[in-house]
Amino acid sequence: MEGHTLSRPYVVLSVAVSIDGYIDDTIPARLYLSNEADFDRVDQVRAESDAILIGAETLRRDNPRLIIKREERLAARVAAGKPAHLQKVVVTASGNLDPAARFWHHGVEERRPIVYTTDPGAEKLRDRLAELAVVVSLGTTIEFEALLDDLGDRGIEQLMVEGGTSIHTAMLAAGLADELHLAVAPLLVGQPDAPRFVNPAEFPGGSRRRMQLIDVTQIGDVALLRYLPRNTSPDQ
Repeated sequence: MEGHTLSRPYVVLSVAVSIDGYIDDTIPARLYLSNEADFDRVDQVRAESDAILIGAETLRRDNPRLIIKREERLAARVAAGKPAHLQKVVVTASGNLDPAARFWHHGVEERRPIVYTTDPGAEKLRDRLAELAVVVSLGTTIEFEALLDDLGDRGIEQLMVEGGTSIHTAMLAAGLADELHLAVAPLLVGQPDAPRFVNPAEFPGGSRRRMQLIDVTQIGDVALLRYLPRNTSPDQ
C-alpha cells in the first residue's frame, strides 16, 4: 500500500476490456466481455470491499444493480460485523439521474446510495431523488480527492470502482488508484465511437512510466492482469 493515503479508501479499479481496449460496443444489446467465472471473481472483490462507485453514464447505459450476488458472501459479511450490501456511490456533474433506475432499489436496505455532484446538480437531485439517496455537493466541479476524503470520513476502507471511462480516466490521471484489475476478453471491437477504458489524459509519469504488474491469471478465455498504478515496475 505504498503511497496510499490512510484516511482515504484503498481504491481498486475493476474493468473488463476487449483486446483493442474497448469496454463496450455501439450495439444496443449489452456486450458481455467477461465469462461466468470472471463475473464470480468480481462478485468476490465486491464482497471484500466496503463501497462500489460508478459514473452517471454507466448508470444510464447499463442500469446496474451493483449488488453482491452470492448469498454466502452476504452472510459472511454480516458475520464479520459489516453491512450485508455495499455502500453504493454514483458521480454526476449534471445531476441527470433517473429515480426509476435499479441502482436505487436493490441492495439498499441498510443505507441509501450516495450521489456526489456539483452545486447545480445537487439542486436538481435533492427533490428528484427525495428519500432514495444522500446527495453530496463537491462544489463547482467534481474533485475526486474531496470525494475520497468524504468516503474515508464515512468509514469506507476499500472502494471498488467499476467505471465508466470518465471515472477510470479521472482516477488514474489524478494518481488516486491503488490497484487496477484489468480483465482482457478475447475479442476485438474496432468501432471508433465505442467507449474505451480511458480517454486521452495526462497520466502521472507519462508514456514512459511502467506500472508494477503483480499478477497474471487465466480465467477461462479471459486474462486477468493486476497492476499497482502508484508503483513503478521494479526493473524501471
